[in-house]
Amino acid sequence: MAEKVAKKEGKEKPKEGKAEKPAPKKAEKKEAIMRVVETNLDGNKPVGTAIRRVKGIGTMLSNAITEASGFGTKKLGELNDEELKKLEDMISNPGKYGIPSWMFNRRKDPKTADDRHLSVSALDFQKKLDINELKKIKCYRGIRHGLGLTVRGQRTRGAFRKSGKVVGVSKKKALQGGKK
Repeated sequence: MAEKVAKKEGKEKPKEGKAEKPAPKKAEKKEAIMRVVETNLDGNKPVGTAIRRVKGIGTMLSNAITEASGFGTKKLGELNDEELKKLEDMISNPGKYGIPSWMFNRRKDPKTADDRHLSVSALDFQKKLDINELKKIKCYRGIRHGLGLTVRGQRTRGAFRKSGKVVGVSKKKALQGGKK
């Protein structure tokens, strides 16, 4: 028993002849948050992956932007100011850089008949205007939006219930009184 205690104590104390090796340090990630097109993006990710977090940009458009810009697998945090300005301009005006119009999210705008691409706040604002226009002309979709019901033909009996609307079996008052 005394030998076991001595071995435990021996493990706790380092040997005087050998120096202890320091533990290897893990690669530390820099906290690089970049502000691009009204959105905070992770600067440690490649450009194509990072810009997908911007509202209005999907996988296809992000791939097209990285190919057209020539950034490749460069990380977003490695871009200088000129490259960031070019990236923001490509996101707001993709047609200027040879990206086909079928990738835009606002093709053949009803008022201007132009192909445009919107992102972040402009996209939200335009969506609100479109819904308000549907409500104003009182089409079927506008009425459904106004009433807070589903617009695209989903069944509403079991799903999409709002608070306060309870559908279920109601008991008769006679059963509550004790009669069966």
